Amino acid sequence: MTSRAEPTDSQSVPQAEFALRVNGDVHDLRTDCRVTLLDALRDKLGLTGTKKGCDQGTCGACTVHVDDKRVLSCLTLAAQCDGREVTTVEGLADGDDPHPMQAAFLKHDGYQCGYCTPGQIMSALGLLSEGRAGSPDEIREYMSGNICRCGAYQNIVAAIQEVAGDRE
Repeated sequence: MTSRAEPTDSQSVPQAEFALRVNGDVHDLRTDCRVTLLDALRDKLGLTGTKKGCDQGTCGACTVHVDDKRVLSCLTLAAQCDGREVTTVEGLADGDDPHPMQAAFLKHDGYQCGYCTPGQIMSALGLLSEGRAGSPDEIREYMSGNICRCGAYQNIVAAIQEVAGDRE
C-alpha cells in the first residue's frame, strides 16, 4: 500500500493510509498524517512495551528498530514506515523464551523500575548490530541517548557485554 495524504476539507487534518509491518504482522492503518510511530504502536496497535518518555527524542524510552536500525519512534512519523519492517520489544521473544538480551537484563538487574528497559534493550541490540559493543566506555558512549532514572547503567553495560561476548 502506498502512503498518501488526503485532505478531506479545509477544516480537517489530512489522513494517511499505509501498511505498517510490526513484528512480522501487517496492519493497514488510516491515521492523521502527523501521528508518530510511537503513538501508532501504542494507541492504534496496543503495543505498549514501547514507552513514551520525553516525546522529544532525548530519553530513548521509545527506541524501536525500523529495517533493523534503531530509531526514536517519537520523532518518526508512522506513515514514513509504510512497507518497512518495525520491530518492538514485544517482537523479540521466541514464544515463551526471552531474547538473550532480555535474559541478560534480568540476570544483571539491568531493569530496576523497568520503564526505560524496552528502549534500553532495543538500543542495546542496535549497538550490537552496529558493531559498537567493544569496551565498557564504548558501550556507554553509544548508549548515551538512553536515560535510566534508576541509574542501572553498570548493570546495563554488564548485560550488553554478556550478549556481545556470546556473539563472538
